[in-house]
Amino acid sequence: MTQSIHIFQKPMSLKTQTEMVFVEGGIFDMGDDEKDNLYGKRTIHEVELDSFYIAKFPVTQKFYKFVMEGTNPSKFDNDSHPVEQVIWDDIFQKFLPKLNQMAEPTLPKGMVYRLPTEAQWEYAAKGGKYWKKYPFIYSGSDKLEEVGWYYQNSPDSTKCVGLKTPNLLGLYDMSGNVWEWCQDWNSNDYYDECQEEGRKKNPCNRRRDSGRVSRGGGYGYEDICSYNTNRNSGFLSINKDFGFRLALF
Repeated sequence: MTQSIHIFQKPMSLKTQTEMVFVEGGIFDMGDDEKDNLYGKRTIHEVELDSFYIAKFPVTQKFYKFVMEGTNPSKFDNDSHPVEQVIWDDIFQKFLPKLNQMAEPTLPKGMVYRLPTEAQWEYAAKGGKYWKKYPFIYSGSDKLEEVGWYYQNSPDSTKCVGLKTPNLLGLYDMSGNVWEWCQDWNSNDYYDECQEEGRKKNPCNRRRDSGRVSRGGGYGYEDICSYNTNRNSGFLSINKDFGFRLALF
């Protein structure tokens, strides 16, 4: 059974939207053999991760407003939809400090809420320790219709979180709905460097570049954008179609 915790016990109306799922650490192959895309090479390299928690759902508008005292940048106004049009700096400088201050009495010792690293995001999307036994293209399936919202089934707007099938870890909407910000800076040659260095433990690209990595694809985007290994790069001042998912470690 998947281990999980909740960010808050109250208010109860947020409880189902704030569950954190335990991801057992391990070693996996990050990247793929596809041709390079516009946002950096995806050269396969070996990664080792410590265990961590990741949110069952992307952050909803309801939870975002709860933390940010009513502020909601979203175009598609609905409490059960993922928050979108979120600037990376606003998450890092405003949302996360507020959340960690609010949650501090209940946080496991030594842990704080963060954005997942790109490696954590991909490992969780692939199903964590099950990644090799069930090598799905998308998060939980080889058929995007089963697990995600994209241009063929949601061309014009986001959808409520949790309506599609979860992946092997019980995570929803890892493929489609909204792009999800990660911690890492995007650098074109970062994967090549990781491969040359050998197995990387808990990697996160902290070398400043033109944008931050986002993952998962989204409504209105082609199916290939929702591959577990696909990468996108978002400029810090651009927020269209971008949401996020919390990690705890």
